[in-house]
Amino acid sequence: MSNTYQDPYTILGVSRDASADEVKRSYFTLVRANPPERNPVEFKRIRAAYEQLRDPEQRIATDMQLLQPWPDPPRRKRAPKANFAVQPADVLAVLRASSDLERSDWREDYKKVEW
Repeated sequence: MSNTYQDPYTILGVSRDASADEVKRSYFTLVRANPPERNPVEFKRIRAAYEQLRDPEQRIATDMQLLQPWPDPPRRKRAPKANFAVQPADVLAVLRASSDLERSDWREDYKKVEW
């Protein structure tokens, strides 16, 4: 028998909104078809499922466990790694942009001198 959790409603073959009488009827039908002398493993599964659903408080706890889990958030694509290597051309471009080295029009700085 595997250790994975199995839905007791599926094992008993009833819907989630089945009444207590329907669960009991399904349980006895399955026990008659799978008696413990002939099929002990299946009988244990059926019995465990019935134990989870026969008590109203236990059934509520089981229903809470069977709620659908939250879906995983969509994975975001990773941004490409940044290249922080300093290139001489980049240094010169920054210096030119922050200074007047590339400037060719100096007319605004020259005013007519009056005597």
